[in-house]
Amino acid sequence: MAERGFRLGHRRASQAAIGITEALPRNPTCPFHVGAIAGSCPHGSSCRENGRMNPIVVLLAFATFATGTAENIIVGIVSDVAGELGVSIALAGQLTAVFSIVFALTAPLALVLTMKIERRRLLLCALGLFVVSNLCAAASSNFATLVVARIGMAMASATVCLLATMLATELVAKDMKGRAIGIIFMGISGSLVLGVPAGIFICGLIGWRGVFIALSLLAGLVWLASWRHVPVSARRKAALPRYLDHLRKPPLVAGQFVSILMIGGHFVLFAFLGPYLVEIASVAAENIAIAFAVLGIAGVSGGYLGGWLADRFSPRNVLLLTPTAYLLALVTIPLVEDSSWVMFSVLMIWACISWMISPVVQSFLISAGPETADTGISLNLSTMHIGVGLGTAVGGIALANLSVHALPWVGAIIAALAVVASFCAFWSSRLSERPRERIPGQAKSPAA
Repeated sequence: MAERGFRLGHRRASQAAIGITEALPRNPTCPFHVGAIAGSCPHGSSCRENGRMNPIVVLLAFATFATGTAENIIVGIVSDVAGELGVSIALAGQLTAVFSIVFALTAPLALVLTMKIERRRLLLCALGLFVVSNLCAAASSNFATLVVARIGMAMASATVCLLATMLATELVAKDMKGRAIGIIFMGISGSLVLGVPAGIFICGLIGWRGVFIALSLLAGLVWLASWRHVPVSARRKAALPRYLDHLRKPPLVAGQFVSILMIGGHFVLFAFLGPYLVEIASVAAENIAIAFAVLGIAGVSGGYLGGWLADRFSPRNVLLLTPTAYLLALVTIPLVEDSSWVMFSVLMIWACISWMISPVVQSFLISAGPETADTGISLNLSTMHIGVGLGTAVGGIALANLSVHALPWVGAIIAALAVVASFCAFWSSRLSERPRERIPGQAKSPAA
């Protein structure tokens, strides 16, 4: 009875507190619920008005890291998975493709859910789905069950990445949006490039099933932190995503193609980087995990650098610069094959620049099309994974019909198309900003 009375009293007190909070004025600089005083914000002193990065953005980046790690983690444990489940390595390798395809299809659909469901609640649901999916993968007794679990992981990861990016841009000032996106993509890029060595290490200790258990534990910790710290978002008007409006604007379409082509050019080499490091860069097979980790750190730094440059020099200018710098780094790799140390240094630059592009493109989509920003972000998450699939497929064909030595050159062809798309985005964006000239003989408006 005492316990029941305590729960009842606690519930009534909570309801009263919620009612008081709802009746209080709101902080116009913060998109979320405020505290007891107008002008204050319960999300810390690092909200929009003081120009500091909100620490919740870092938590959201950890959420993208935890869920995104599942995508490429199969690469390092594919032999163990295939051997225990009795399937070929080629078939087991398709678990990565399944993840990428489902991710690309889910991101636009997840945006529809954000129009109907409060974002914090949806974030917690997605993280919960990720935890359950990994536990199912760890317990799977056959390949079909593992495929279903991978589908659940991909759906959860796409939703978390979308929500994290949208929330991050709302939690900071306008001149820090690029850096906020950059921090989120430090989590995304870190998950993609660090997932392989992490999977190899954990698999060596406790087996491939332990890899999925570790992912579920990590996501569970992120769920608890998000439940405690991520604020409830303000009510938003329900509206369907404006995909057609977004795709009618040439600068925005060109920007999306920059993501597809540059990431595609990157994965031509990255998807088969292990054999390339062994055969061309003379990296010992036992040091492959270390090499991936070092290149992963370079890639993670590129995520923040891209966002910082977009804030500092405008997204449009950096959108033009990044694919060009990436192309130069990519074609330099095969030119310095004679020196393994020089080549590895160039590979680190290549890895850094490769992950600059996502925060740069998303900052460009927000600045060039603010009215369809949410739509642009969701589509860009899809185009990223289309690029992953495109690059992996082209790289596989090149490896089968040419040689591992040809991979950087094939990737450079696709990256060159990304440079062309960046020029199109740059110039069409400039043209769209020019005021329309008045037609001769046309009557002036009353405001003129």
